[in-house]
Amino acid sequence: MNTQMLSTRSSRHLPGNWGARMWNAGVVGVMTFFLLNVGLIVASVATSSLARRWFNTWLPDGYTFSWYLAAWKEFQLGSVLLVTVEVVLAVVLLAVLIGVPAAYAMARREFRGKRVLMGLFLLPLMIPPITYGIPLATVMYQLNLAGTLTGVIIANLLPALPFVILVMTPFIEQIDTNLESAARVFGARNAQVFRHVLVPLLMPGILAASLLVLVRTISMFELTFLTGGPGTQTLVVALYYAVFAAGVRAPQSIDAMAIVYMAVTLTWLLIAMRFVSPTQLVSRVREHPQGA
Repeated sequence: MNTQMLSTRSSRHLPGNWGARMWNAGVVGVMTFFLLNVGLIVASVATSSLARRWFNTWLPDGYTFSWYLAAWKEFQLGSVLLVTVEVVLAVVLLAVLIGVPAAYAMARREFRGKRVLMGLFLLPLMIPPITYGIPLATVMYQLNLAGTLTGVIIANLLPALPFVILVMTPFIEQIDTNLESAARVFGARNAQVFRHVLVPLLMPGILAASLLVLVRTISMFELTFLTGGPGTQTLVVALYYAVFAAGVRAPQSIDAMAIVYMAVTLTWLLIAMRFVSPTQLVSRVREHPQGA
C-alpha cells in the first residue's frame, strides 16, 4: 500500500506531467487572449455604431440609434437585404434539390472513379474561392451573366453543391438499406422510396446542410464580388463598398452596417449549430470512410 502511494505521488511530479500542464495552460492562455481580442473588437464596433461623438475618450459622449437609420437609407439596406435573401434561398434550394440525390448516388453506388469524383467535390471547398472565381467571372461576362441575379446564384452554387454532397453522404450511409428493400417489396417505386422513406429519415441532415449552406452563402464575398453588379450586391459585398468606395461617409453608419451583417450571420450560425456540430460531421465521416 505504501509503495503504491509513493509511486502515485512520484508520478505527479514527473517532468512529463509538468510539461503537459504547462502546455495546457499555454493553450488556454492563447485561446483566452484571442477570444478577448475578438470580443473587444466587436464591442468597439458596436459602441461606435451607437456613439454620437467619440474622440480620444474611453467612452462616447452619448449614444443614439440614428446611425442605423442613416445606414439603412444611405446604403439602401432594404434592397441589399432583399437581394441577399433571394440569393441565399435560391442557392440553398438548388443545392439541396441537386445535392441530396447526388449524395444518395455516392453513398449507395460503387463505380469506377468514385474517389476521384469525391476529390473533385473537395476542390471548391479546399482552394481559395478567388483562385477559380476570376476565370469563372470571365466566363460569366462572356455569357452576359455577370451582374445578374442568375450569375450570382450560379457562382455561389459552385461551392455550396459539393458541400451538401459531402455533408449528406454520411447521413445516407447510416440508413439501413433493408428499409428501402422492404418498401420496394410492397410495390414502391424509386421515387416513392426516396420521397416517403428516405426524405423523412434524412430531414435532420437536410436541415443541417441547408443551414450551413445558408451561413456560408451569406458570408461568401469573393465569388459574389467578382460576378455581382450594382443591383445584385449581397450584404457582405455592400459592406465592402461602403468601406472602400469613393466618398466621405460617417464611420458610425459603416459600423452600424457591420453590426447588422454580424447579427444576421451570427443568428443563422447559432441556429445551424443548434442542429449540427462540426464534431458530429467528422465522427460520421470516420465511421463511414468508404463514402469519403
